[in-house]
Amino acid sequence: QCEPLPERQYACRCLPGYHGNHCQYMIDACYGNPCRNSGTCKVLEEGRFSCVCAPGYTGARCESNVDDCVENKCENNATCVDLVQAYECRCSSGFMGEYCETKIPFCTKEFNPCRNSAHCVDHFTHYKCECLPGFTGENCTMNIDDCLNNLCQNGATCVDGVNDYICKCSGDFSGKFCEIAPIVAMLYPQTSPCQHHDCKNGICFQPMGSNDYICKCASGYSGKRCEYLTSLSFVHNTSFIELEPLRTKPEANITIVFSTTKQDGVLIYDGQNEHLAVELFNGRIRVSYDVGNYPVSTMYSFEMVSDGKYHIVELLAIKKNFTLRVNRGLARSIINEGKQEYLKLTTPLFIGGIPPEPGQNAFTQWHLRNLTSFNGCMHELWINHKQVDFTNAARQQKVTPGCSFMQDEDQMIEEEGSRRLQNEEEDEDDEIEEGDPCLNNQCKRGSKCISRRPGEYSCKCQSGWGGKYCEQAPSCRKEQTREYYNENGCRSRKPVKMAKCEGSCGLSCCRARKTKKRKVRLICNDGTRYTKDVEIVRKCACTKKCY
Repeated sequence: QCEPLPERQYACRCLPGYHGNHCQYMIDACYGNPCRNSGTCKVLEEGRFSCVCAPGYTGARCESNVDDCVENKCENNATCVDLVQAYECRCSSGFMGEYCETKIPFCTKEFNPCRNSAHCVDHFTHYKCECLPGFTGENCTMNIDDCLNNLCQNGATCVDGVNDYICKCSGDFSGKFCEIAPIVAMLYPQTSPCQHHDCKNGICFQPMGSNDYICKCASGYSGKRCEYLTSLSFVHNTSFIELEPLRTKPEANITIVFSTTKQDGVLIYDGQNEHLAVELFNGRIRVSYDVGNYPVSTMYSFEMVSDGKYHIVELLAIKKNFTLRVNRGLARSIINEGKQEYLKLTTPLFIGGIPPEPGQNAFTQWHLRNLTSFNGCMHELWINHKQVDFTNAARQQKVTPGCSFMQDEDQMIEEEGSRRLQNEEEDEDDEIEEGDPCLNNQCKRGSKCISRRPGEYSCKCQSGWGGKYCEQAPSCRKEQTREYYNENGCRSRKPVKMAKCEGSCGLSCCRARKTKKRKVRLICNDGTRYTKDVEIVRKCACTKKCY
């Protein structure tokens, strides 16, 4: 029966047993089409049906996609992805083609993604671009902004170049960094020592009344001519430095001076199976040491070091023995006991982080508990009693010179090139000439005012004092402790009354000034006993000798 609807529409009211827009279908076993995926329902007899499936599907109701990967042609460990009446080969790294049958020709003329004359290295499954100085990025397409830490002075504009920059001077200023005032250039066009200086990573400065010059180093650089890069900031989760393998015979000695507020991060890693790993873990130092004797030896520092202050970590590896000392405190040791005597290392030494491949290997073997790079300032690094010059690193990734985020960092780094002149200044009379910036200086607590350049001065503090005007008093003090003495798996019979030096000393360090030796009786795990002379702190004081 036809029923009229608005707008010249109609609807069919079907008799019992029929359905459809025009009542053209009988209500039978195929009602509602029980077949999935575009299958066609066919009535067999009353109450029964079968489904004729579309190509690529199977099952009583065409509910299953036929697995076309059963006899796939994918090659080179590719992954077969089942489609409908077809399949697709998803290639492993380094291969291409319909069936992944072709090796990607990395680094050939037709397929070299590296830009700006970078060197392309084919690692079979992937490639790597080794950028020329001044460029960065996966394909070396990004020009590093060398103006980030520029030394341009007197209102000059920094113009970025490739691994360099130039200072566009304002007015009549001159010099590489526009540091020479017009009157200097006019009065001393040929005789000013700063006209022909050899400061490499810094600016030339001629103190008043001197015929010589000193080099004021850019952040992170040191040396008489600012030629050494000795301080770095690690600013990204993938930052790292690559050095040559660590020399472990007759011993390996590493000292790190660093500051961070992060709880976790890689400090040092070298090795594959046998290894040395040092990292921050939950705010403490974690060490994993394995010379090839199963199981691995692990230790944690008692001290927390993620407080934003500078800390000194000393590491000493002698054969199977490994010793850790933090902030000149109590040393603790572990032994990787077994047949192997020395840790043999042939892989690069990574500082402050680790690349993905060796990092994943270290993580899966529990050498490292996290793969996050160290984030903070590495103020100094000493390896086998020699300070590391990071300009000699095989690779530097996402690090910046210096520690500019630290307060008063310029005061923290005294350039070696200025020491001779500063000593001369100390022997001179304290007479202050008219117009000298020291005329109305604010230096306190017996500190000495030193003229830096016209209109500027700095305060040279007495030992232990700090702050811009030397207004911060030293808080170095001795703190008593009572704890067990541990060494090489042996422990004192009872807690030992000891002490450690705590507090601030401006730019100096709070260290033991006076110690005495005390005999401590130790008991080992195997039952043996022996007596050792242990250094006990008697008096603490501020000192410039931090190592």
